[in-house]
Amino acid sequence: MEKIQNSYETVLVISLKLGDEGVAAMVQKFKDLIEANATLESVDEWGKRRLAYLINKEAEAYYVLYNFKSDAEFPAELDRIYKITDGILRSLIIKKEA
Repeated sequence: MEKIQNSYETVLVISLKLGDEGVAAMVQKFKDLIEANATLESVDEWGKRRLAYLINKEAEAYYVLYNFKSDAEFPAELDRIYKITDGILRSLIIKKEA
């Protein structure tokens, strides 16, 4: 039986303490991870934005939006990886309605 593919979007807030190369590497790392486990539809780099409040004493961060389709198990694993990765200030994964 074929697994049901759901549409998801995830937003990453990446620390600027990583530097330009570190931020670019982080964006590419998660792009590769999503492509390996799901169908990546788009990557929208919002760039450097001011935060509404300080997170770890940082006032600015780098935002990236990924849209992808996967089975129901992958977003939980992706969230787990976000939580253990240094340099990720915040993350959000949302299941989009069909």
